[in-house]
Amino acid sequence: MSRNKTILSVAIALLIVLALAFGVQVKKLQKQVRSAVRIIPAEPKGREDVAQNEIDQNAAVSAERPTILVKFRAGVSAVAINQITTRLHDQILDEIEAVPGLVTIHERDSATDATTVVAQYQALPEVEYAEPNYEIAIDQAGNEAQSPSDPRYVEQWALATASVPQSWTKTKGSSEIVVAVLDSGVEYTHVDLANNIWTRPANLAPYRDQDLGTIDDMHGYNAVGNDGDPMDENGHGTYCAGVIGAECGNNVGVCGVNWKIQIMPLKFINAGGFGYLAGAVEAINYAIDRKRAGVNLRVINASWGLAKQSRALEDIIRKAYEAGILFVAASGGAGTNNDASPHYPAALGNVVSVAATDRSDALAQFSNFGANSVQIAAPGQDILTTALGNEYERRSGTSLAAPMVTGVAALTLSVHPGQSVDQLRQLLLESVDKLPGLRGKVSTGGRINAARAVAH
Repeated sequence: MSRNKTILSVAIALLIVLALAFGVQVKKLQKQVRSAVRIIPAEPKGREDVAQNEIDQNAAVSAERPTILVKFRAGVSAVAINQITTRLHDQILDEIEAVPGLVTIHERDSATDATTVVAQYQALPEVEYAEPNYEIAIDQAGNEAQSPSDPRYVEQWALATASVPQSWTKTKGSSEIVVAVLDSGVEYTHVDLANNIWTRPANLAPYRDQDLGTIDDMHGYNAVGNDGDPMDENGHGTYCAGVIGAECGNNVGVCGVNWKIQIMPLKFINAGGFGYLAGAVEAINYAIDRKRAGVNLRVINASWGLAKQSRALEDIIRKAYEAGILFVAASGGAGTNNDASPHYPAALGNVVSVAATDRSDALAQFSNFGANSVQIAAPGQDILTTALGNEYERRSGTSLAAPMVTGVAALTLSVHPGQSVDQLRQLLLESVDKLPGLRGKVSTGGRINAARAVAH
């Protein structure tokens, strides 16, 4: 072989080696880039099979372009509101019909943070208040048991403690009563829930929102995807639904407080276990619309909370109250005093705030309390209930105590369907079993008693 050919062969070999090495480095770099842009929550809040990519994208958009809630003063026209938002280079995402003047606004300038946008609107004379689109997390106890469940009724200690079986001698609930679970949705195909899930009546038109459009709300509302499919991807809402109304007497799984009921899933919490204030407000707005359209929606269960006070949330819950809907909220699972450190919406005046008790009828170690801001307690530790995938799990938290009270409220309404919100709330609070361990911890000093509630 000539000298020139030898040099050429060596050069070609070197080029091949360099190309292969470059390819390997490119692949490594691609992996590093993908890893760098993937947003991972500081505290994982959901199941291992969470669709993380979708959550990351939503979080990134929210962080880059803040969304806020603004309440314009009475008398400010829609034209004026549009002019203001256009001038500030913002976009109106949704008008909350139940609260006149309340809108969700999206900031188009990615360089502006939520605090700055709130300050811009709060400074306007046309604005009553403005607030960030706070993140909301589900309430969970840190010591929750997650072992596989045995679907035997005898293991449901909480029902006996709250005198639920005794209440069944008078009523087992009614399919005429609709209760909403404002949470992560509900697995409405679950074998123990399917027959007790709300379905939009044939004579009721699909939900129509002037900003969001027409939504085919066959089984409720999904504020995460802005559609009518509130299927649970996290599991939390399904836990709550099972406490309220897992079907009884079907020889399957567990038994809820109500044998018969209609559960309306309202989804605003995603697969990772968190949602946003605007989603909660939109979902409650939907519930009020359905109530006004003729749906016999009487109670909303909220097993979540936030430390920030929101006037928008307070306004929409007040409108629900005015529409004849009782709002039941979990007191929170940090073991703190809500009188000193409020947990919302449980700290609001027109709701029923629920603490959790354990097997010994004492205040659960994880439960928030408050002699003034928390009204009542209910079993909330080691509760056997429905879970995703037609399964059952034991869970703990005020998240499980609140739906126990919601379920008893529905039982009571099946006996006294004409009760007002105030009458129903008062009856629940007067029907407690007074317990020494709850004195000074909740305003009634007692734990819910279903038999006494339905006997009134």
